[in-house]
Amino acid sequence: MRILIIHNHYQNPGGEDTVVAQEEYLLAETEHVALLTFRNRKGWPGVWQTLWSPWNIWAGQKVKRAIQRHRPDIIHIHNLHYAVGPIAIRVAKRKGIPVVMTLHNYRLLCPSATLFHNGTLFTDSIHAGFPWRAVRVGVHSHSRFKTFWLALTTWLHRKMGTWRMVDRYITLTDFAKQLFIDSSFGVPAEKYITKPNFTAADLKIPASMEQPRTDYFLFIGRLTQEKGINVLLEAFAGTNFRLHIVGDGPLRNEVLAATQQSPTLTYLGTLDRTAIAPLLASCTALIFPSTWYEGMPMTLLEAFAAGTPVIASDLGAMQSMVQDGHNGWLFMPGNASALREKAKQWLDTDATYRQLLGSGARQAYEQLYTAKRNQLLLTDIYRTVIEASLRSN
Repeated sequence: MRILIIHNHYQNPGGEDTVVAQEEYLLAETEHVALLTFRNRKGWPGVWQTLWSPWNIWAGQKVKRAIQRHRPDIIHIHNLHYAVGPIAIRVAKRKGIPVVMTLHNYRLLCPSATLFHNGTLFTDSIHAGFPWRAVRVGVHSHSRFKTFWLALTTWLHRKMGTWRMVDRYITLTDFAKQLFIDSSFGVPAEKYITKPNFTAADLKIPASMEQPRTDYFLFIGRLTQEKGINVLLEAFAGTNFRLHIVGDGPLRNEVLAATQQSPTLTYLGTLDRTAIAPLLASCTALIFPSTWYEGMPMTLLEAFAAGTPVIASDLGAMQSMVQDGHNGWLFMPGNASALREKAKQWLDTDATYRQLLGSGARQAYEQLYTAKRNQLLLTDIYRTVIEASLRSN
């Protein structure tokens, strides 16, 4: 099978880039894979990319040349935002090539991409014909113009039928799938399929994990409001619960101030995967207090791979991934008191129960999030779409 992957990099590297690299490497083990990448630019080149995003003829030419060069059986699109644009879909379909697109976020439903704005969920755009309220409040980059231009691009191609040309949309969770189905996006339910992300390596449980873990909780992630840092700090303030915090971001000073006031809080800064692995293997549970829907947090997958239970917000992707009482616990989103109570209850449970949920976490990983399972899911999606396309032609 000949596969062409199309992906646009943001100015700053992110999780989507990691997923694309992982999937490319994974598929190349058995298939012929080519990668066509674009990149968002800063300054005037970035303004130019933005203005042409509704119909970027230069990007369309690059896609056309890549098709001629690689002769793909299928095209898998990840991110189109700004430097490529929806023209890539139309070029592929004019060439008679089936298209699969992964929905890493909610940008096609709302210019915010996260359904989060000013510290709270922003869902007004989901059922709107045109997201005027999103434009008025500038949900994208705090800019009314950028928000309008992005909304206009999505709306125009909805009217032109571009989004319906995609043969299959891959959502990362069942929650995201249902959100798109119930929205005003206008794509039939049968075009969506759920395929989760996966971790790059199978993190085997070390023998040391068979012994009791330590009693500290662990947070890993960006130190931002939407990740629930404020909720986390408030929940652990004035308690004797031990918490290690890994990551960096705009709320770093708030975290440092909290650690100075409480000796049970430890800030470890930014750590690489090698340093994080032993922390996941020895903590009692991972805390994931995110206050937005999330796409598919890789941190949760790595926790499951390490056999680490997760205490997470009962919201969005976390609802799909964390089964309460099986591989972790859920608590009321944005509620510091609820999180504090869950942490207390967790420490009051016995080691046998915690180990049981750790086994459930590992089981979730083995059943859903391994590289091998992802490879089978991806190639099965491709073959199904290719066969359907051949029958229709």
